[in-house]
Amino acid sequence: MKQYDVIVVGAGHAGIEAALAAKRMGASVLVLTIHLDMIGHMPCNPAVGGIAKSHLVFEIDALGGEIGFATDKTGIQFKMLNRKKGPSVWSLRAQVDRADYRSYMKKKIMESVDVKQGEVVEILTEGEKVIGVKTKTGTEYYSKTVILTTGTFMQGLVHIGMVRFSAGRLGEPPSTGLSDSLKKLGFELGRLKTGTSARADGRTIDFSKMEIQPGDENPEHFSHRTVEFNPPQIPCYLTHTTPETHEIIRKNIALAPLYAGVIKGIGPRYCPSLEDKVMKFPERGKHHVFVEPDGRDTNEYYLNGVSSSLPEEIQLKFMRTIPGLEQVEFLRPGYAIEYDFVFPTQLRHSLETKKIQGLFLAGQINGTSGYEEAAAQGIMAGINAVLKIRGEEPFVLRRDEAYIGVLIDDLVTRGTKEPYRMFTSRAEYRLILRQDNADERLARYGVKYGLVDKTLLEKVEERRKRVDELLKKMKRIVVSPGKINISKPASLFHILKMPEFHFEDIYKFLDEEVPHDVAFRVEIEAKYDGYIQRAIAHAKKLKEMERVKIPEDIDYSKIRTITMEAREKLSRERPETLGEASRISGVSPSDIFALYVYIKRKEEE
Repeated sequence: MKQYDVIVVGAGHAGIEAALAAKRMGASVLVLTIHLDMIGHMPCNPAVGGIAKSHLVFEIDALGGEIGFATDKTGIQFKMLNRKKGPSVWSLRAQVDRADYRSYMKKKIMESVDVKQGEVVEILTEGEKVIGVKTKTGTEYYSKTVILTTGTFMQGLVHIGMVRFSAGRLGEPPSTGLSDSLKKLGFELGRLKTGTSARADGRTIDFSKMEIQPGDENPEHFSHRTVEFNPPQIPCYLTHTTPETHEIIRKNIALAPLYAGVIKGIGPRYCPSLEDKVMKFPERGKHHVFVEPDGRDTNEYYLNGVSSSLPEEIQLKFMRTIPGLEQVEFLRPGYAIEYDFVFPTQLRHSLETKKIQGLFLAGQINGTSGYEEAAAQGIMAGINAVLKIRGEEPFVLRRDEAYIGVLIDDLVTRGTKEPYRMFTSRAEYRLILRQDNADERLARYGVKYGLVDKTLLEKVEERRKRVDELLKKMKRIVVSPGKINISKPASLFHILKMPEFHFEDIYKFLDEEVPHDVAFRVEIEAKYDGYIQRAIAHAKKLKEMERVKIPEDIDYSKIRTITMEAREKLSRERPETLGEASRISGVSPSDIFALYVYIKRKEEE
């Protein structure tokens, strides 16, 4: 049997990015998937990006990942969200053609690495080190590292009303043996729940009763590799639920498996089912429903915002109370799914498990929700699996470097008991972690690990040089009140900081051609200068703390200067640095200071 460097279990967004990253770094890779034809499938709405999630996509792209480029190739609508707010929360969102996206990803993965269909039921180990996997048919595959990206498949259980059956996704078999294998290895598992909306037949929708939601006229794209970008802009539509919709749900709530006590897993707080929204927010008279096309060549539409696990006939009944959906017919009903996940505090920041060397986890198995969160973990796991084989230091992004750093740090140090979703509010350094500067922050890592061509870094560095030169020039050029509407002489830089002025207002004073991408960044850095400088200073302090390593053999029970709660949590989580320790819930700043003093005293001894 062939020996691989990396085996990836699963071929969703996390598995694809993990496999491709490892391959780009020169590793031999095998991907094992339950269903070959569902590689890269989008089981929920066919969209990429959105609030904070777009930041992850841009970061993955800067590291050489595939999700952004695939979205640009197969997208059918692109729209920048949050334009009325500051640029740190601007977020690109794209509808994609579900079938085209899956086809693109399948072709990409199958021409890049070895792929086999098979259900993995056991992790093979020698002592505390992974050596491979075993499938349901008894076939064993051997490798130096294994990356689990199982999505919702581990002990997956689909619910539609009181009907329930085992499935990884509707129409696909679950993974039934892997949970037991992980438990035998000593991992603690939990149970989560998520859901998806019904798919409607577009021929039965009256779009004239809905508000059209067009894409941007001059849309932006995700990937640095994309050229000649001119996607078809197929519109989405907006409608809303009604009091009659809510009344039907309230009358039938006993048939919702979550409310009937049938579902034990914890659902997503930030993407609840419609029955959850109706019951928890009774004061709301209506909720938005986004009607989104599934692709160019299909009548299938995704009904975003009305995820439900009520019986199919009840779903159809309440859907027909929504304007434009009075005659709607389903192609597929909505459903809820329960699945096993591994509590992510059992991982290192490299996404390697603490218990088993060479075993990495990425995606929904770590308690996250969303394609983008999965893809972000996947690329990091793929990179770190190869670095593990090489005996090199793991690649860990700090919270001030990337949303990916925030995501993984939150999971590993704080854990999660519900599906984790990325938001801009989770990133304390969001002013310096914008989607527009992801390449500036991360391209050097992409080049370092052989994931992107060095020409990208050269381009980024040249743009940065132009921005810095222009900012210096603007600080030198002083303009009098007669030439622009100001009360006293001021530098162009100071003028641009004023909310009423924009780059086009001062452009005539520069006497040089300025590319749009340079002008855009100059204006951001001028307008948010004070905030950005404070964020950078704070990040510098964080970096200093992150460097303070905690000895692996430290005995927290002997440190009487920290609280009992802190001793218990530090003993359980085993953080590697003071920075990690500081983000564990229940560990106070005074505990961190006491721990710092203890470490330094031990070093002196």
